[in-house]
Amino acid sequence: MKNAYKRIVVKVGTSSLTNDRMKTDLQEFDKLAFVLSDLHNRGHEIILVTSGAIAIGTNVLGLSNLPNQMKYKQAAAAVGQSSMMFLYDKFFHDYDKKVAQILLNAQDIEQEEKKENLTNTFSTLLEMGIIPIVNENDSVSYTEIESEDRLFGDNDMLSAVVAVLCEADDLIILSDIDGFYDRDPCLYPDANLIRQIDRITDETFELAGGAGSRRGTGGMRTKLQAASLASAQTIDVRVINGKHPELLLKIVDGEDHGTLFPGVKRY
Repeated sequence: MKNAYKRIVVKVGTSSLTNDRMKTDLQEFDKLAFVLSDLHNRGHEIILVTSGAIAIGTNVLGLSNLPNQMKYKQAAAAVGQSSMMFLYDKFFHDYDKKVAQILLNAQDIEQEEKKENLTNTFSTLLEMGIIPIVNENDSVSYTEIESEDRLFGDNDMLSAVVAVLCEADDLIILSDIDGFYDRDPCLYPDANLIRQIDRITDETFELAGGAGSRRGTGGMRTKLQAASLASAQTIDVRVINGKHPELLLKIVDGEDHGTLFPGVKRY
């Protein structure tokens, strides 16, 4: 509903936080912090799920390419996470917002006691007007970095899990394209943007294609998996272009942008 206060989970990927030279995109950090701070000022509760630690760490360490060996991936993640949170803290502070870091791995979600503690932490932070910033703990969660079938898939699935855990109203996934197309718009200029998908089927997954950009690992398939999980729990999911986070302001005011996966309502 227009102007109704909502709990919104926003997921931003590596491709939105780095540029084509694989350098940290400071302007994108600033734009994202500005938009989310403005939404927060309007009364919405905001949770940010972010990728980017390994790519930003690679940049800070002066490496020419993303590392292949596990030990270097974990080192890049550790360095990058620190640098990334410094940037988030700096830019959100510019807009008078407090942020908190939450690092997760699969066990935090699967074990009931940890899950309950996590839920309480989120609730308390939101109650205090703090914006939680969530990432996977890549510096120690080696199975998630290496596995071909990662639980969180470049944090797309993590964002859906967090949205369900926090009983969010909306999950908005920032992508490197405008939404979900009937075929790959990078290969087919005449591809059509699908504005709404009410039901995710095997045919929908066939349209999704493979992996994402060279800087990120999550393609449209992982976004479909996230949308399937969250929408089944009554959460509206939308995929929009991460280079235009200002669209979030228009979306909460009722405008239609990107691709909407409506939450399955229970009566």
